[in-house]
Amino acid sequence: MATKKQKLGAFGEDHVVRNYACPSCERSRTLKKLPTNFKCADVICDFCGFLAQVKTAYRSNIDMVPSRIPGAAWNPQNDRMTVGIYFPLFLVLVDRNTSAARTYYLAPDLQVPEMFTATMPPSGPAKRAGGQRFYYDFSLVQDRFVALDSTHGDQASVGTAKHSRKTRHQWTRSR
Repeated sequence: MATKKQKLGAFGEDHVVRNYACPSCERSRTLKKLPTNFKCADVICDFCGFLAQVKTAYRSNIDMVPSRIPGAAWNPQNDRMTVGIYFPLFLVLVDRNTSAARTYYLAPDLQVPEMFTATMPPSGPAKRAGGQRFYYDFSLVQDRFVALDSTHGDQASVGTAKHSRKTRHQWTRSR
């Protein structure tokens, strides 16, 4: 059975593939979810091969990119950064009170290595299968996010998200 965090992550991925066109080729309905635990990416465009990471978090204020959120396994991320590979990031924020969702996008060329902060390596019984983790420090790049505004107020129902129709989205610079 999926945990609350896993359901939230699945909601974010579903939300992105259902509501947004590929940022690279601009085709709609071509973003698809990758298998769970695929390293460093969550969605792929089945037309042009575009890959992106999706991070989803509950927040009381979805109109502002948070300064920090948990990432994932550090070693795969660090290996890619070492050779200059950065994946685009969709950040889906879900309001804890109203369940409204807001999505932001950060292009790979606007990311910096300093925004990825490794945690202390786990030790003893606290070791996880994924090993060392990292955090995204968005305080360094908050002004570089683009808000993806829908023409309707998306309501998030984590685990059972359904939207009655596909809508156009505008790309606007985040505040």
